[in-house]
Amino acid sequence: MKSKEITVAKTTEMKDGDTKKIEIDEKEILISRIDGKFYAVGGSCPHYGASLAEGVLCGDQIYCPWHHASFNAKTGELENPPSRDSLPEFELKIEDENVVLIVPEKIEKSRVPDMAKKDPQADDRTFVVLGGGAAGNMAAQTLREDGFQGRIVMVTKENRLPYDRPNLSKPYMRGEAEAEWLPLRSEDFYQKHDIEVLLQHKVTNVDRSGKTIIFENGDTLKYDKLLLATGGVPRTLDVPGADLKNIFILRSWDDADDIISAAEKAKSVAVIGASFIGTEVAFSLSKRNLPVTVIAPESVVFELVLGEKIGSMFQNLHKQNGVDLNLGSKIEKFVGNGRVQSVVLQNDEHIDADLVIIGIGVKPATDFLSEFDLQSDGSLLVDEYFRVDEDVYAAGDIATFRDFRTSENIRVEHWRVAEQQGRHAAHNMAGKRVKYKNIPFFWTSQVDLHFRYVGYAEKWDEIIFDGDPDSQQFLAFYVKDDKVHAAAGVGRD
Repeated sequence: MKSKEITVAKTTEMKDGDTKKIEIDEKEILISRIDGKFYAVGGSCPHYGASLAEGVLCGDQIYCPWHHASFNAKTGELENPPSRDSLPEFELKIEDENVVLIVPEKIEKSRVPDMAKKDPQADDRTFVVLGGGAAGNMAAQTLREDGFQGRIVMVTKENRLPYDRPNLSKPYMRGEAEAEWLPLRSEDFYQKHDIEVLLQHKVTNVDRSGKTIIFENGDTLKYDKLLLATGGVPRTLDVPGADLKNIFILRSWDDADDIISAAEKAKSVAVIGASFIGTEVAFSLSKRNLPVTVIAPESVVFELVLGEKIGSMFQNLHKQNGVDLNLGSKIEKFVGNGRVQSVVLQNDEHIDADLVIIGIGVKPATDFLSEFDLQSDGSLLVDEYFRVDEDVYAAGDIATFRDFRTSENIRVEHWRVAEQQGRHAAHNMAGKRVKYKNIPFFWTSQVDLHFRYVGYAEKWDEIIFDGDPDSQQFLAFYVKDDKVHAAAGVGRD
């Protein structure tokens, strides 16, 4: 089949800022009009396949309606994750008042961004990315996108290539996602783009003056620039019985597999902590027909983060779907004979559970950074370029950064934010010198309800609602000092 030409619009029917979806051979193409000119790119987000026609065109940026990946609507180039690939670009021409699309022989849904080739003759520097999670993986790719031709080494203590961590507590935990879906990139991708990945390498120290990474096995690695993107370490409970078998945390792929294996033999489950991950896991395990109890000290889930009304909405949703919530409760101990059998609360209530998952948050994985000045929470303070110093950068869960809107120092623990920060740090490592002026965004799936939150509001004076949380169709605006600092919504974008 050769290329063909199709009239897709009239020049008079679209004004600046308009988009139009075209379907050809079951593939979507997005037509945009920007500054009087017409452009065509792939119409499906490469991340999870959302239709970009349902997203938002802002200037020349098209934003995915699901997880806010963004692309240049003129060229299809990736701008912001969680997509890792760009959109294909298609040729258009104008004939009289007709917008004519030149359809290629094969229509691709996505394309790997253009990347530089490693060339030690052109650049003999070594850039090390410490951490194979969201921030680290995106940073390694971005360095090649930005033309870096030196050596890139990504170091991870895990035994796997970078994978989709948010999936672990949701579809994968429910048995609805295949293991093959989890890797972010194939081994071939890293090899093709000369990104070295050191698996199962635990770092014990970073010698700043000597620009040297020291590994647990005694090996060392020199760097010219370093990105610290080590993520978080799950918090644990220091109570009697915490060392019993069948008590788990969820951070890694292996953790998820261990929990799934234990769930196949379990009779009842207790989730300690009403965190986003904790409640996601609770629902996922309830879908495996297990009775699940969430135990947490707060009286309303997510109240401190989202407010009482939205917290109550989520709380009722989980109750309606079979998850028992034991709130206002604290753990006294775990009881069992080698293996957990029940959870004892401080009020002496006993809750049967032969499987326990602890989800009480994470702390920055920075204990090994003895030569760095850590913040009180264990994080690293970075500047607007995500630099810790001239040659060391930090991104993701371990980075405290300045919110350019309020000048407050904040830290955000979420996948998309970490990817965005890793990409931003890489831009600056590669010499672009771009200030960070991005707005945090996160999402969660609770039961079958998709919740999105943009901005940052640790505290607020009031929440203004457009719609009602009880109807699960609303926008919430978090207002402080007469300014909207964040917005959240369900069923609304």
